Amino acid sequence: MLYIFLAFIGGALVTLASIINSRLGKEIGVIQGTIINYTVGLICILLVCLFNGSLFKISSQGFLDIPLWAYLGGMVGVAVVILSNIVIPKIPVIYSTLLIFIGQIVTGIIVDYIFGNPISKGKFIGCIFIILGLVYNSNIDKKDLSSNRCEDLA
Repeated sequence: MLYIFLAFIGGALVTLASIINSRLGKEIGVIQGTIINYTVGLICILLVCLFNGSLFKISSQGFLDIPLWAYLGGMVGVAVVILSNIVIPKIPVIYSTLLIFIGQIVTGIIVDYIFGNPISKGKFIGCIFIILGLVYNSNIDKKDLSSNRCEDLA
């Protein structure tokens, strides 16, 4: 139960971080906002490591033993923040969150397929339902927006 709660909190924090980062990116620029995001993140994680004692357990040999592909996580993280900073100010947060979620599900299905893991029918069907719901809700929002514009003109 604890891990379910922590996953829920993590998801909420991802959404909040995306909103905060996109507003910062809108204020000072996408790349500059990303630099601020990662600089503050670096300071925070260094403080956490300092206080829990793990900062001094990092060795230069430890960095050399890490496989090269593992460093791609940082580059992917930068791309995520940059893309979020571009997208979130342009579309409502609910749509961007759902689209990010759909991207995660589709990527999970693809990764499962590449590594020979069975693809869950539930994930696939759930992804289809989310996409259909997003399209349906988007059409409703367009109709509401156009009817509000007509009322404003009258």
